[in-house]
Amino acid sequence: MSVSETSLRAVQDKRSVAQPSASQALKYRLKVAMREPTTLIGIFAALLFAYLILVPILSMLTDAARVQFGDERRIASDIGSFTLYYLSRTFLSPISRDLFWQPLLNTLSVAAGAISLSMLVGIPLAWLISRTDMFARRWFATALIVPYMLPAWTFALAWTTLFKNRTVGGQPGWFEAMGLTPPDWLAYGQVPITVILALHYSPFIILLFGTALRRFDSQLEDSARILGARPSQVAWQVILPLMRPALLSAIVLIFAKCLGEFGVAYVLGLPVKFDVLATSLFRNIASRQTGVAAVVAGSIMLIGIVTLLIDAKLVKEARRFVTIGSKGTMNRQSRLGVLRIPATAFAGLIFMLSVGLPLLTLLLSTVMKQPARFTPDNFTLDYWIGTNLDTVALRTGILLSRDLWMAAWNTLWIVGVASVTSGILGLLVGYVVVRTPLRPLSVFLRQITFLPYLVPGIAFATAYLSLFAVQRGPIPALYGTVTILMLALIADQMPYASRAGISAMMQLGKDPEEAAQISGAGWLRRMITVVIPIQKGSLVTGILLPFISGIKGLSLFVILAVPSTDVLTTFSLRLVDYHYTQAANGVVLIIAGIAYFGTLAAQRLTKTNIAEGLGG
Repeated sequence: MSVSETSLRAVQDKRSVAQPSASQALKYRLKVAMREPTTLIGIFAALLFAYLILVPILSMLTDAARVQFGDERRIASDIGSFTLYYLSRTFLSPISRDLFWQPLLNTLSVAAGAISLSMLVGIPLAWLISRTDMFARRWFATALIVPYMLPAWTFALAWTTLFKNRTVGGQPGWFEAMGLTPPDWLAYGQVPITVILALHYSPFIILLFGTALRRFDSQLEDSARILGARPSQVAWQVILPLMRPALLSAIVLIFAKCLGEFGVAYVLGLPVKFDVLATSLFRNIASRQTGVAAVVAGSIMLIGIVTLLIDAKLVKEARRFVTIGSKGTMNRQSRLGVLRIPATAFAGLIFMLSVGLPLLTLLLSTVMKQPARFTPDNFTLDYWIGTNLDTVALRTGILLSRDLWMAAWNTLWIVGVASVTSGILGLLVGYVVVRTPLRPLSVFLRQITFLPYLVPGIAFATAYLSLFAVQRGPIPALYGTVTILMLALIADQMPYASRAGISAMMQLGKDPEEAAQISGAGWLRRMITVVIPIQKGSLVTGILLPFISGIKGLSLFVILAVPSTDVLTTFSLRLVDYHYTQAANGVVLIIAGIAYFGTLAAQRLTKTNIAEGLGG
């Protein structure tokens, strides 16, 4: 063997000896990682969110396969033992049609109708706002998004104020008071629910479809016309194929929202026993059918997860179309000519139907003794500030009602504390996801904090009820307490808070932190003096978005709140049940005002504009 070959073999032997094994490398990386505060914080956050998000969902799913308290004699098994009874009862029994299949069919039909109507309204409006010279185009760009800023059941109460008939008690609706009795199909059930959800969710179409239209290069239309294409061919063969990903994404999101919508279906479906999956779930919980409720909630969750995973795929597909143009891209407005006034009138009509008329109806109803009688002696402020009212339970106007202020206080401090906590936790999650050297920990935190977004709110509330309704180990029963509401809100809002934190930390380099570390600052001091001041805007976003969502939220509270922990949404729903129409409408106006002006404040503080794109 030559000298060179001997030297080469010696180097190779030396490398083979120095090369650490995979287990040694893993131990070394773990040892280094454990020296970083981000790793310890990340492990704590992972355990916390696994308990607050994953464990409740698993607990709910196991309830569907375990004998629940009160059913042991019917099933002839011990409490907690394995059973397929609830699955069989929900899907295969003689009453399965009422428990699941008819509500599922109603949910799908309402969602299909809402999607169709929202497309019929939203696509023309998106085109008018994005690509034409319609009058007041910039104003309409924000005004037509207002329906999504308000609680959906605001419009349900306005509808029942107008169209209510003798099917239910209490004061008559406006049309009935004028001698015109609306039929049940118009006053309640599928038609009004579909129309209201379509108007409420049409902003999805306007935002997503409009954003795609703004990115579309007008030169492609010119090229098609030069080649002899008619306007209809340009629309169907050029524009719509390129807009398809954004449109399909909007459709999927509307379907997911309709799937968990509770308030509208409760107000307008209950009088005629028109159940959707959300109200069927609520009925089962109210009647203490815990096992069946777990099956229904699991079904809603599964459909929601599949739906939003489809949306995630469509978003990836949509990214293929963002480079339609280049530096020469043109977004030329189309001149409407003689159609400019009719187009503006159409946008104004939709705004009046979706915002102006509902809010005006609710406001007028709160200052009128008798519905639809517009004489001076019929107007009053008694339902706001009156005393000794001729009612059984509500003896004063709502502004003088102790129950209102207790509900308002509960709303502000419960939602406020939960929002601040979720905002701080979201920033910490973002810090760990971006900074930790352990990639599996980063991936796990990303996924676990996004999971509540895939689960409709009423199903997530059912999961919390399943876990915290009884004592489990050292954790006491929390049902009926403020704690369970806060924990559920924190977990439910983490998708928004964590995404704000991750986005912020990805834009923050390590240099400011490393400079502080060289100066001797510990991790906590670096967070307080460097990271948080730089990222205060993102922290505010991570707090405000959950706060606004929590203020107008109903699905979580209607399952988990009790009279002692009433918030504004559950208080107004209780007034609806008691047929105190004016008082309920007044409370809903207060909620709508907080939600609307809170959204505007959030946009002002975060320097964003929801009209420029969903989530923008």
